[in-house]
Amino acid sequence: MPYGQGFGQCRLKHQEGETMENKVRAHAIISGRVQGVFFRVETKCAADGFGVLGWVKNRRDGTVEALFEGDQDRVDAVLEWCQEGPAHAQVSDVNVDWEDYVGEFTAFDITY
Repeated sequence: MPYGQGFGQCRLKHQEGETMENKVRAHAIISGRVQGVFFRVETKCAADGFGVLGWVKNRRDGTVEALFEGDQDRVDAVLEWCQEGPAHAQVSDVNVDWEDYVGEFTAFDITY
C-alpha cells in the first residue's frame, strides 16, 4: 500500500473487510531529526491509513514516542514507515519494545 508524503495529507487507506488477527502492541522511540518536520501528524496519517490504534507524542529529549496497537502486519507497516518518516525527517533509529496487546484504544491520537 503506497503512502504519499505531503505534510498532513493522509493518502494511505486500508481495505475494509480485511481480517484483523494476531493483535500486537509496539512501543516505539524514534530518534534523529524527527521534531519540527510534521512527524506526529504524518504518523497519525500512516496509522489511520493502516487501521492502527494508539498515540504519538514529542519527547523533551528530541525524540518521538509512539504506541501502536493492531494487527501484526499493520503495526509492522507503520513501523516500517517510521524508519523513513515524512519528507524532511532524518530518522537515525526506531527502537521498538513489543508488549502484550491490551486493546485500550478506539483511535490513533497525537498527545502532548
